[in-house]
Amino acid sequence: MEINVLIDEGLEGCPETSWLQSIAEQVLVAQNAGSRVELGLVITSQERVQQLNLSYLGRDEPTDVLAFSAIEEIGADFPPFVTPPDGVLHLGEVIISYPQTVTQAEEHQHSIKREIAILIIHGILHLLGYEHDKPELKRLMSAREEEILSYIEGELK
Repeated sequence: MEINVLIDEGLEGCPETSWLQSIAEQVLVAQNAGSRVELGLVITSQERVQQLNLSYLGRDEPTDVLAFSAIEEIGADFPPFVTPPDGVLHLGEVIISYPQTVTQAEEHQHSIKREIAILIIHGILHLLGYEHDKPELKRLMSAREEEILSYIEGELK
């Protein structure tokens, strides 16, 4: 697995790159994503996330996490998946607003590590095809998030 982490400068108290990689890897293992996968994880400012939200989703508002999948949706006329030439499944990028993470951790009265893990889980599930735009899909995604969170609970202290 290859987890590329980028942490913008000036984000005081952000967990270390190795910890962030470990959480992302554990989510991928819990989802049986395989060992030949790659994704990017970006921890950045609220302003940058808001700009990306506007540029790519047309929403001029802050948010906590964005997921940009590198896997194109496959139509009914195409095979389900073609392995890339390098044999690695490039999932995409998860982008997290660190200031929003801190705010939400305070609101939920738990650690920043727990909150950032929740956002990593959420973002990776989106990269793997989970959605929450309908009540049933939201229920399924939320249940899977809780299962994975309990799986990695020891890392969140």
